[in-house]
Amino acid sequence: MQGLTITILSDSNSWINNYIPDLVEKLKKKQHFVKWIHQAKEIPEGDFVFCLGCGQILSSEVLKRNSKNLIVHESALPQGKGWSPLTWQILEGNNEIPITLFEAEESVDSGKIYLQYVLKFKGNELVDELRKTQAEKSIEMCLEFVQQYPAILEIGKEQSGDSTYYSRRKPKDSRLDPERTIKEQFNLLRVVDNERYPAFFELNGEVYILKIVKKNHQ
Repeated sequence: MQGLTITILSDSNSWINNYIPDLVEKLKKKQHFVKWIHQAKEIPEGDFVFCLGCGQILSSEVLKRNSKNLIVHESALPQGKGWSPLTWQILEGNNEIPITLFEAEESVDSGKIYLQYVLKFKGNELVDELRKTQAEKSIEMCLEFVQQYPAILEIGKEQSGDSTYYSRRKPKDSRLDPERTIKEQFNLLRVVDNERYPAFFELNGEVYILKIVKKNHQ
């Protein structure tokens, strides 16, 4: 279907903003009308809103402005609701991470599921590689929803099962334990952001920051 009015909402400081122009371009090539914004209150009336890299909660008034308000979330909902689900699952030792496109509702992460895939990692990826895979699949899923609309609405399914929740990650969550080995803490090193929340440890009254890069990716 051509000529849909689509808004993309992302937080202004989200890393996924590096990838969203690709989604905007591909939607415009399909003759859709696209607006990219960073504040939920600015969402205009239209057909769809895609929330990517967005921690904002859409009010009931904002939700009514579009036919569908859609979120991409890296977990097998209703398990893994909340914040930074991919990061938390990597820390749990998982390298196969579900990714879900679902409908936003007033109750956080509780809407109908339309698409679900699995991100597969080798276990050696650092944060930039994890993000690249996540972003590319997120964009694919948004495009797939638009391409299959409105027929895709028929395959939407309600979430079922017990809900679990992840908390918001903070800079302190990048703390390393100097008494443990690098191997034991490698998954933490995989998910730290060298600039925004780098790995660190405390020893002898001082705080030391560690930055990690792959030798062939410098």
